[in-house]
Amino acid sequence: MANTNLANAKTAKNDEFYTQYPDIQKEINAYLDYDPNVFRGKTVLLPCDDPEWSNFTKFFAQNFELLGLKKLISTSYAPESKKYKLPYQPTLFETEQPHFDADKSKTHGKIFVLERDVTGDNRINIEDLQWQYLEGDGDFRSKEIRQLRDEADIIVTNPPFSLFREFVLWLMEAQKQFIIIGNMNAVTYKEIFPLIKENKMWLGNGFQNGNAYFRVDAPRESYADGVYDENTSLVKFRNCCWFTNIDHGRRHQPLRLMTMAENFKHSKHKEIRGREDYIHYDNYDAIEIPYTDAIPSDYEGAMGLPKSFLDKYCPEQFEIIGIAEGDSGKELGLKPFPPELKKLNPSLRQGQLYYMEDGYPVKPYARILIRKKQS
Repeated sequence: MANTNLANAKTAKNDEFYTQYPDIQKEINAYLDYDPNVFRGKTVLLPCDDPEWSNFTKFFAQNFELLGLKKLISTSYAPESKKYKLPYQPTLFETEQPHFDADKSKTHGKIFVLERDVTGDNRINIEDLQWQYLEGDGDFRSKEIRQLRDEADIIVTNPPFSLFREFVLWLMEAQKQFIIIGNMNAVTYKEIFPLIKENKMWLGNGFQNGNAYFRVDAPRESYADGVYDENTSLVKFRNCCWFTNIDHGRRHQPLRLMTMAENFKHSKHKEIRGREDYIHYDNYDAIEIPYTDAIPSDYEGAMGLPKSFLDKYCPEQFEIIGIAEGDSGKELGLKPFPPELKKLNPSLRQGQLYYMEDGYPVKPYARILIRKKQS
């Protein structure tokens, strides 16, 4: 149900999920552990943000000097332009400023900039943030925000899930480094998967235990029991991850794997233990691997794995062949299934893998095809 709620952000009014400070800190630390100077001398842009409430702005402003930033820019989206509209009340931070404008507060986005010591305490931190109203509503696709994108070196944000594809293309257009949050299902998108295959984009360090917690503005009744925590006002999602093109150490940690024979003898998975061979697909020369830790270390051919494999993908260990889904699967050369099999399993689709089990065609969920990298 949690994953369904996240996917429904594409069509629902509510498309805003506010990231928790510890999650941001954990993710950013992974890049710093790999390269302590990754942010040094850089301009960081936080678009699609809400600077007065955002933990992204808070984290980077509080750690401005520690990270060695050159400049921090954070922009917000106008309340009146949001699809999900709640009663709007400007903060005291805004209303107490001489340039506060009650009308612009609703119709214009805001820009927050941090680059120098304004308070005179010989430190650059959150107290030195300066803000103004944007000329427009703060839409990342506007000319105004595009100019800020072009000025920035690194872009960090939790973009609207409904606009994730468009946002990634917006990043790639400017060839910027980025750290963003998205739905794990995005790896199957035709605009996204080629970037992953070509190592132009990969998964980040990840959320604690694979669980992401967000603050939302939607009413409590929008979520199922066990998803919304009334004590913390947080919503829990399991199908959420970080995407980036900045290196981190976990990405280069090879998986420790058992041989095929060891898997058949010792695997913790009942689907693998006790078998004499792995399942072979009927329409492509590859074997079915339902779990990442069941990859046989001594197999040289193609293997199909769930998309969750990408969280453990080490580019020095494996090569991504492609994704068996729709047109991409057809391009890989997946053979069409005989029409009579459709009667047995109506869910069969051309361009997807299948195998026969006791006379029944089984279609696993979208599989990523990989092979061991030759040393």
